[in-house]
Amino acid sequence: MQIKPIKNDDDYGVAMRRIAEIFDAEVNTPEGDELDVLTTLVEAYESKNFPIAPPDPVEAIRFRMEQLGLVDADLVPYLGQRSRVSEVLHRKRRLTLSMIRNLNHGLDIPLDCLVQEYPLVKDV
Repeated sequence: MQIKPIKNDDDYGVAMRRIAEIFDAEVNTPEGDELDVLTTLVEAYESKNFPIAPPDPVEAIRFRMEQLGLVDADLVPYLGQRSRVSEVLHRKRRLTLSMIRNLNHGLDIPLDCLVQEYPLVKDV
């Protein structure tokens, strides 16, 4: 096992090819240990070089709705009346602190997604 830091895209490609070769390695074997170390290095490289920003609040809400099979009316307990739900989902109204708490506790949407700034649509 010859493991070295992943410093550039070439090193990343070599590591990914090796991971593909030993992907089915058994735990607590030399190849299994190599796979464990390589995946840790790859994760570190990817998080530094290919960061994925969390979704904005409206995208996070819509994603959770899709996961749970919810419709707009199902958000009334979390956001208030139907018109307020519509305004939030159509980016005409910002989430309030109370709404953020309700969505986090009731639908388990992460706070880091809900508290982000996001653009509103301006009526023309």
